[in-house]
Amino acid sequence: MSLLNTLFEEMILRSKRWFELDNMRGFAHRQRLQQVGFRRAEFMSKPSIAIINTHSDISTCHSHLNERADIIKQAIIAAGGFPLNLPAMSLGEVMVKPTTMLYRNFLAMETEELLRSHPIDAAVLMGGCDKTTPALLMGAISMNLPCIFVPAGATLSGYFKGEKIGTGTHTKKYYDELRSGNISQEDWLALEACMTRSAGTCNTMGTASTMTALAEVLGFCLPNASSIPAVDSAHLRMCRSVGEQIVKLARDDYKPSDFLTLENFYNAIMTLKALGGSTNAVIHLIAIAKRAGIDLKIADFNRFEQIPALANVMPSGEYLMEDFFYAGGLGALLQAIKADLFLDTMGVSQQSLGQNIAKAENFNEAVIRPLNHPIAKEPLKIIYGNLAPEGAVIKTSALEPRLLKHQGKAVVFENYEQLAKNIDDPDLEVDENSVLVLKSAGPKGAPGMPEWGGLPIPKKLLQKGVRDMLRISDARMSGTHFGACVLHISPESFIGGPLALVQTGDMICFDAKQGRLDLMISD
Repeated sequence: MSLLNTLFEEMILRSKRWFELDNMRGFAHRQRLQQVGFRRAEFMSKPSIAIINTHSDISTCHSHLNERADIIKQAIIAAGGFPLNLPAMSLGEVMVKPTTMLYRNFLAMETEELLRSHPIDAAVLMGGCDKTTPALLMGAISMNLPCIFVPAGATLSGYFKGEKIGTGTHTKKYYDELRSGNISQEDWLALEACMTRSAGTCNTMGTASTMTALAEVLGFCLPNASSIPAVDSAHLRMCRSVGEQIVKLARDDYKPSDFLTLENFYNAIMTLKALGGSTNAVIHLIAIAKRAGIDLKIADFNRFEQIPALANVMPSGEYLMEDFFYAGGLGALLQAIKADLFLDTMGVSQQSLGQNIAKAENFNEAVIRPLNHPIAKEPLKIIYGNLAPEGAVIKTSALEPRLLKHQGKAVVFENYEQLAKNIDDPDLEVDENSVLVLKSAGPKGAPGMPEWGGLPIPKKLLQKGVRDMLRISDARMSGTHFGACVLHISPESFIGGPLALVQTGDMICFDAKQGRLDLMISD
């Protein structure tokens, strides 16, 4: 073993263990690469760069990634590297049933083992749809090879009858209008054809755009990469820069462990708030931090209360990701909160966060608000109480202000099937002051913790003009959705959490400012 260890210490590149050993195995590895058409000079003594590519024909957010992978390959070759395309499971949020959350850790494992088992020195991670970003980062962090994340980018803005249309956000809004009889079936079908206009992730500040932005702040992207729309030519140029930079990182052996700190994650939490971003980020950031051995806690999301929501982007605001890009993108948003950020944190640009955003400008303060004119003062909050002793989360930037403090009688659904069957029953005893309660929607109860937390408004209330009411569950909610929805209630009802005890007619009290959710009974 001592001879082998000495050999390995002398080898700078991990791939040399495959290609440059003068024995039968080294011969076989070189032989097989020549079998598929590579010349010896293309891979010998060059960094082998994996392109972990989550393209798939049914993952619409990633339908352009093969083209981007080709560009990255060209740039890697030009920079002196040896690119290898390694396809990985694609988690298309809309198409995968029952929920992509069941498969996030599966993709993380696949990413880690693709890198571990192959002759790889560094990796380009390609994704963007909700669970894809955290999964790729989790796997790459565990393997701890040099890596850069390439965000898929958001789809182009949609328009319907002159109105700007946000993917996911307007799906829900217009479905409510269809259910209430305010739009026709013809309008509904027309929306279906015009809402999503190109490849790319949801064009709202849903989980996809939130997580790619947080990946950048954590240090895994080139500056402002997460803001570029999927089909903008700047996206192609970014991919060329990634191909060049990843070869440099491989030669420098610059790994996630060389730059990830607790301060990187604190920056991500502050960015999440300034974005008015998805509640799903709470789950994903903690999981990513654990892979890095960093002790990020759910209570940390209540730190930095001074950071308001500044991104005036749906579902919290009025605009879309294309507008956000034109306004200056993530760099401009970070400039607005830079006094609170840890600017010395590093990332794959091999420059500090402060250096990365030094030249960023805000070109449209209607889209990226200044600090003195926020969308919401406290956009996301972890709340507790006798219904959530281990915490729950709510996005206060996307609800009707009247519901920030609310008390009402519970209308309980024991599971999703009961909800789907009874929510539009005209005899359902419910009014606008009721609190809708869904049980058995958590990680074990559903299973998989699907995005059922944006409970539908009963049809009888929609027809009266009600568009928001307090809803509580142990489920998640799509980042594109909105409303007074308390999510991730822990412990979940299925394993005996207090939520399991709630009965129809019980009084529930919610106070966002105090951070409380309580069933109004004695201990």
